[in-house]
Parts: sequence; structure tokens; C-alpha cells
Amino acid sequence: MPEGDAVWRTARRLDDALRGAPLVGCELRWPSLAGTHLHGMTTVEVVPRGKHLLHRLDSGLTLHSHLRMDGSWRVRPTGSMTPGSVRNPAIRALLATTGRTAIGERLGMLDLVDTRDEHRLVGHLGPDLLGADWDPGAAAQRLRRRPDRTIGAALLDQRNLAGLGTIWTTETLFARRLSPWSTVGQLTDDGLGALLETAHRLLHRSIERTEWADAATAYGHVGEPCPRCGRLLRNGPIADAATQRTLVFCPGCQPGG
Repeated sequence: MPEGDAVWRTARRLDDALRGAPLVGCELRWPSLAGTHLHGMTTVEVVPRGKHLLHRLDSGLTLHSHLRMDGSWRVRPTGSMTPGSVRNPAIRALLATTGRTAIGERLGMLDLVDTRDEHRLVGHLGPDLLGADWDPGAAAQRLRRRPDRTIGAALLDQRNLAGLGTIWTTETLFARRLSPWSTVGQLTDDGLGALLETAHRLLHRSIERTEWADAATAYGHVGEPCPRCGRLLRNGPIADAATQRTLVFCPGCQPGG
């Protein structure tokens, strides 16, 4: 699933392509939105919220999307679109200005709400690591609500803080030499604060790069020697069965838990 940095770059790409221009073509291939007309509406901005995308229009509406595992938004020159290209069965949304067309494929969520009601879709999220209003104190408070929870699972829970997935949770814990299976309660306030500062720094550094692999030290390197201690990096399941994910760790540098 794309993480906060990838969603941030997608939002920036859509915003650059569509902001300030009226829509001359729109098709939402989503059962609950069939027949919806956004023609003539102008994009005010496209912004990320954690792993969610909020496309705000001057009509007071917001088109909300989530990429889930396989979704993507691409941008192409409107003049290059052909009848064959728009018949792609993977397409869930087409938003066209005279210059650019945004193509949403295999989207996991698509909703249209009044902009004032965006909280119905993203209000449950914790502070956004890439948001202008990032609040580490509020994030720490949410994490502390369940001190017995493993820190790996707690960081992945978007209700605590928004934007981390398996890549940057792995990298954050590896950088702090913390086992993913340590509990939140085992961290001091200073330790938790340092952990959140590291996550914030790594994610911000990532949006300046084109690929996460440019910065990944542990993720994607299972079976390779740890760059710190030489032990082979391993992976293991985190969280309960319903939300289980896999995190990479070093058994030498990140013991315990």
C-alpha cells in the first residue's frame, strides 16, 4: 500500500496538473457515484491527508480517494487520450481539463462529499507526519492510550499518526534500534519523542527523493547483512490477524520484544 510520502507526491502531481482549471470532462466509474457531473467545476487544490487524497473543488465539493494496495493516479496530456485508452477496465475516475487528464486506476475508495464534511472520511486519523499541523505531542498521547500494544503495530495504526506503512515503520524502528515487538509502555517519554522525530524526519527526507529505495536501509533487504552489525536482516508478522503486516528488523541491533 502506498505510504504517506507516495501519496504526498501523488497529490502534488495532481495539484500541479489540475489546480485552477475547470473540468471539461469527468467520469466516475464507481457505483455510488454513477452519473455524477463535475463538469465546469474548478480544482481549488489537491491535498494529502495521511494515505488519503482530497481533491477540493470550487463548488464546495471534495472528491476523496484512497489507493489501497493497487491504486494509482496518472496524468496525461488531454490531447493524447484516445477512445481505446479510456476504455481501460481498471479506470475508476477520469478528470480532464483542456490541458491535462488525471486517470485513477484500481482505486480502493472514491467518495464525493461536501468539503465541510471531509471529517466524516478522515477525521479518525491521527496527526499527519507530512501535514503542516503535525503535532508529535498529540501523536504520543494517542500511542500512550494502549501501553501494552507492540510499537510496530501502534505506528502502523493510522488512528495514532497518519502516513506510516511497513516501509517507514521498518526504517524508523531500525534507525532507533527498537524491536518492532517492544511495547509502547517500554518507551520513556524521551524515547517516544525521539521515535516520532525520526519518523517525521525520514518521511520528509523521502518526499525529496523519487524512490523510497534510495533511502531504505532495512526494508527490502531481508537476508542481507545488517549495515551496522552484520547479522542477517529478518522479517516477521506484527499486529493481530485482522491487521497483520510484516516488518523487517535486525535481530542483533533490535533485540527484545
